[in-house]
Amino acid sequence: MSYRYDFAPTPFGDALAVFSDAGIVSFDLSESTDPGVPWLLEGVSRRLGAAPEKAPGAADELTDALAAYFEGEPVRFDERFAFDWRLVDGFTRSALQAVCDIPWAETMSYGEVAVIAGSPGAARAVGTACRLTPLSVIVPVHRVIRADGSPGHYGAHPERKRYLLDLERDASASRA
Repeated sequence: MSYRYDFAPTPFGDALAVFSDAGIVSFDLSESTDPGVPWLLEGVSRRLGAAPEKAPGAADELTDALAAYFEGEPVRFDERFAFDWRLVDGFTRSALQAVCDIPWAETMSYGEVAVIAGSPGAARAVGTACRLTPLSVIVPVHRVIRADGSPGHYGAHPERKRYLLDLERDASASRA
């Protein structure tokens, strides 16, 4: 299996996009202002057991879809791109695949996702799956909220979650 990587701009900074022959393996928002920092690539390389090759332009189509999404279009990334789920398995994979089915501008609780993923009572495990997703933003884990209706966190960036929820809500309201 060969892997390649490129960077895609987002309102949060450039994201590392890693692709395999089967699809998008990882979409990682950097914690750094420098998207070229080696640790980003080292982490995904360690998890893949291989070092992706730099491939300028590999993320062009994804970049276009992200631009449309951030302009308020209801993009469903899993329908436009193949995902290579090799970095997740078991319940985590089931939970993240269930999250993909949450419609644009709608939300579900962690418990509701657990039920759909086949493990009622596994709300905390859904939270862990969302926090550790290798496909941030393009798997809409931001649409998963607490049972009380509050957004909860988004890794260490609850402001990003609020931004994404507001973006979808506002775009949806303007379409109505």
